[in-house]
Amino acid sequence: MTTAQPIRLHAFSLSGHAHRAELFLSLLGLPFEKIEVDLARGAQKTPEFLALNPFGQVPVIEDGDAVVADSNAILTYLALRYDPAGRWLPRDPLGAARVQRWLSVAAGSLAVGPARARANAVFGRPADPRCVDITRNLFGLMEDQLGRQPFLAASEPTIADVALYSYTAHAPEGGMSLQAYPRIREWLARIEALPGFVGMVRSPVIESVL
Repeated sequence: MTTAQPIRLHAFSLSGHAHRAELFLSLLGLPFEKIEVDLARGAQKTPEFLALNPFGQVPVIEDGDAVVADSNAILTYLALRYDPAGRWLPRDPLGAARVQRWLSVAAGSLAVGPARARANAVFGRPADPRCVDITRNLFGLMEDQLGRQPFLAASEPTIADVALYSYTAHAPEGGMSLQAYPRIREWLARIEALPGFVGMVRSPVIESVL
C-alpha cells in the first residue's frame, strides 16, 4: 500500500526516537518529507509544533489528515496502515504481544540506559552512573534473546527491532561499548543489511569505546 502524498516527518537528526520513525518509513519504501525541528532554538515549543504534539517532542508524522506523535506509536501506526500482511507487526495475539514487550523495553530501560548515557555525552550533561548498570543488564538480556533467534521478537524482523536499533547501535557514543556482545553486533548487521536501511547521524565519540 502506498500513500497519496509523501508523509511529513518532523524530526531531529541526533534523536534516536526520530531515527526509528525515519528508518521504518524507509524500510517500508514509503515516500516521506523530513522536516528538521531545531530543538536547540526551541522549535518544538512553538504554537505551530505544539498543535501537532502538545508534549513538544519529536518525532511527529503527518499522513494526510492523520497526525501521529511518539516514535513507538508511529511504528505501530505505520505497520497497521501500510503492512497489511503483518510482517512487521504480527496480527496474532501472541506475536503482537511479543513485539509489544520489546516496545515497552524501548520506552523503558533502553531510554533510561544507553539512550540517556548517549544524550548526556552528546549534549555535555553530567554522566548518570545508573545508566551503566541499566545498559549492561539490558544488553545482557538482548544478547541471551538473540542467542535463541535472529531477531528480538520473532525469526524475522519486526518493529521491535526497529525500536531497539538506533540507541543500541549508537550506545558507544555514550561510552557503552558493544564489544562484549557479539550477538547484538550481528543483529545490528542484519538490520543494516535490510533493503531500505538508513543510518542515523553519528556523533563524535571516544574511539576506544567503539
